[in-house]
Amino acid sequence: MAVSHLLATSSENVDFMVHGLLKYRLFGQDLWITTTHVSILIVMLLLIIFFIVVHRKMKKKDPNEVPGGFQNVVELIVEMVDGLVSANMGKNAKKFANYIGTIFIFILISNISGLFGIRPPTADYGVTLPLALITFVMIHYNDIKHNRSGAFTSLLEPIPLFLPINLIGEVAVPISMSLRLFSNILSGTVMMALVYGLLPIFVKIGIPAFLHIYFDLFAGAIQTYVFCMLTMVYINDKLSDE
Repeated sequence: MAVSHLLATSSENVDFMVHGLLKYRLFGQDLWITTTHVSILIVMLLLIIFFIVVHRKMKKKDPNEVPGGFQNVVELIVEMVDGLVSANMGKNAKKFANYIGTIFIFILISNISGLFGIRPPTADYGVTLPLALITFVMIHYNDIKHNRSGAFTSLLEPIPLFLPINLIGEVAVPISMSLRLFSNILSGTVMMALVYGLLPIFVKIGIPAFLHIYFDLFAGAIQTYVFCMLTMVYINDKLSDE
């Protein structure tokens, strides 16, 4: 009884940061503004402010001056993303560098936002699924634009009987991409919530910092890379002339 009471008491201290903040009705349905919406808003505001500052500083910068630390960081980020896209998309890189760069920065900041004490937006399937659906639309839009009728006849290859299998394979793309990102970030969020909620206070000093490095920084960066890599591979595959 004592053990079960202790476990029940400890479980009440576990906070997965999923809270309904504001309830409203729309078309007869009860809807909630949750911590995920607030987290997305914070991430978007941070990115918008950062991009505005970068734009103004770069606009006023004299190209003949030696770049400072801030400009070096910005150029490093741009060169890293451009290099990643160029290495994987070749001649198609120029058309998709802006899109890949945008989702790369948004997903990365969302994944590591747990370091700042907010719930990572990508730990919510309602965020990762739309991201995957946007990529899904881009894949097939470019497929139809580049291959015309071949975008549809390819579903019948190698024989028409493979049509159901090919359709399932296409539909599985956004589902697998969204679930992979969602499940990995959610698992890190759950693990950190258990650490903060169940471990004694003296154990929480120092140990969570190392766990944040793995679950937020390392896993967050890896999942960002995987999502963007799959996006480039799928799009480039449709644009291939082979």
